[in-house]
Amino acid sequence: MENKTPLPDLSQLSPEEVKTVSLFKENTPCVVNITNIATARGYYSMDIQKIPAGKFGGHGFVWDGRGHIATNFHVIRGASEVRVSLIDQSTWPAKIIGGDPSKDVAVLQVEAPPEVLANLKPITLGASSGLLVGQQVFAIGNPFGLDHTLTSGIISGLNRELNTGYGGNSLRNVIQCDAAINPGNSGGPLLDSRGRLIGINTAIADPTGKGASSGIGFAIPIDTVKGLVEQILKYGRVVRPVLGITIAPPQALRQMGIQGVLVLDVPPGTPAAKAGMEGITRDNYGRMTIGDVIVGMNGKPVRTEADLFDILDGCKVGDKVTVDVLRHGDQRKTLTVKLGERIPEIAE
Repeated sequence: MENKTPLPDLSQLSPEEVKTVSLFKENTPCVVNITNIATARGYYSMDIQKIPAGKFGGHGFVWDGRGHIATNFHVIRGASEVRVSLIDQSTWPAKIIGGDPSKDVAVLQVEAPPEVLANLKPITLGASSGLLVGQQVFAIGNPFGLDHTLTSGIISGLNRELNTGYGGNSLRNVIQCDAAINPGNSGGPLLDSRGRLIGINTAIADPTGKGASSGIGFAIPIDTVKGLVEQILKYGRVVRPVLGITIAPPQALRQMGIQGVLVLDVPPGTPAAKAGMEGITRDNYGRMTIGDVIVGMNGKPVRTEADLFDILDGCKVGDKVTVDVLRHGDQRKTLTVKLGERIPEIAE
């Protein structure tokens, strides 16, 4: 599919304007509108009704040539049905392949005839590892229901942390930009000046509480998104590596003046237990004895839980990692742990 709107006479435009116009024309076919359909009972009857969830919907973009769509998890959260509208205004049902609420990423499969899927245009992937503050960026979305709108700005900051609201989890290494992002932009692409995907627009700083752009928008970096999407396509979910330990509240270490992550418990049979890691124990008099405090992993310092999770996010299940621990408060040891898989909790 392509944007068939003919380009006007570009001779009167500056080279920079021509570049921006072309970027929008080339990338709009990659962007889709997503409608989250929820079920609700009628106010005056017991009939089940299907209604759009969210006033302005959301966006996603074509990931590959098989009809997979990447978007934010919060765009499709609670959906009983999802519909995807393409650049030619055709609308198709979509199946949720999987998602990760803690990272706010989800993958859909457009359920359309093969000839439609064959004409979908996948977005061009870029990289987020080499981004610089001041770099020009572009956002495509449908703010306030306005179809396929382009906004531009610069990267205002890098390595931001954003609370997702799911069990206290945070998104780390988030991109901050000043391109106007409003309700309806969620799940849409953030592009660099060459039209390459560098992030998913996911949130705005809204001190007014009215859902309006404040000039501070956030996007999940593509280097994070890519690994999550690949896992969802392969396993139907995100496979996250773990040490297999229970972490003690950080207040305990603060009182001792030690930086690191205090191991509260090491259940038998876990990767950490097999490597010989120790948790807190009690002696015959009921007094607690500190076991291991994680102070480093793979040669990187671990001062907080966030440091530990950042390093684990860059690892895979089955990787062998070196863990530096401070045992009993004064013994330094290095353990080798083969990471296991976090077993997802099953709701009863």
